[in-house]
Amino acid sequence: MSTAHFYPIGTPGVPWGTTERTAWRDRQVRSRSYLSDVVEVVEALSDRLEIVRYGQLSDGDDTYPLLALKSPSWNPALPVALVTGGVHGYETSGVLGALRFAEAHAAAYAGRVNVMVVPCVSPWAYERACRWNYHAIDPNRNFGAHREAKESVALIELLAPFSGQFLLHIDLHETTDTDASEFGPARSSRDGKPHQPEVIPDGFYLVGNSETSRLDFQEAVVKAVAQVTHIAPGDANGRIIGFPVIAPGVIEFPVREAGLCAGVTGAKFSTTTEVYPDSPRTNPTECVDAQVKAVRAALDFALDHAG
Repeated sequence: MSTAHFYPIGTPGVPWGTTERTAWRDRQVRSRSYLSDVVEVVEALSDRLEIVRYGQLSDGDDTYPLLALKSPSWNPALPVALVTGGVHGYETSGVLGALRFAEAHAAAYAGRVNVMVVPCVSPWAYERACRWNYHAIDPNRNFGAHREAKESVALIELLAPFSGQFLLHIDLHETTDTDASEFGPARSSRDGKPHQPEVIPDGFYLVGNSETSRLDFQEAVVKAVAQVTHIAPGDANGRIIGFPVIAPGVIEFPVREAGLCAGVTGAKFSTTTEVYPDSPRTNPTECVDAQVKAVRAALDFALDHAG
């Protein structure tokens, strides 16, 4: 019987220490530029949106400015709509979708809502197309009681002055085949746990917050996105990633308790998008379009039902 570990780093049953985390980091290869893909795009929008530099990360030899875009005529009497992307750096359509929305559509909501867009929460991970940050920590599990990820803490501090004002928070994510081939095994090894293979849902779906459940809101977003790309079905047990499908393309659980980004604002309307760019039924451009469609549908619904 083979005794090979399911991941090339770590010892079965033993959580990673500093040596293993360093070995994992050494495996990550920079494959794209945060400066050209995000920073320069954000700066090009300075004529229509206000740029907010809300922090700076220093990871090894690399330094990254943390940037947000907001409505230029911010009105304290209006609620706030937040769009976040790149909490997991490798989820490309979330970053590009947030930027596309900011560029093409944010201005259309002037006078109705204050819009804030944070296109890339995790720049080090974006450049290396990986899920975790420099320290092998998942930022999207660090918006609750555990706050080890600097990226998460910086975003929480940016949002703190607007507490209680959030009407909407939509967090843009995607699922890729590497969730099953790389990131799932790495997580199990890091935590010293047995590995259970994952089934990747084929299509778009939403993760709603069961603590502030608004199924009509989730359904409206899915209906709009279905015009652009296909919606993920449930598995043989009627589940997506282990949770019951409560409507086509919709699951929910207490995201704030899980430390997910979508739970950090306590917004009346909140959701996390998931697209699947590796599906043979879609392509990267369509996935970005789906993210933009989701943001617009979420904003339109929230504004129509704000009372």
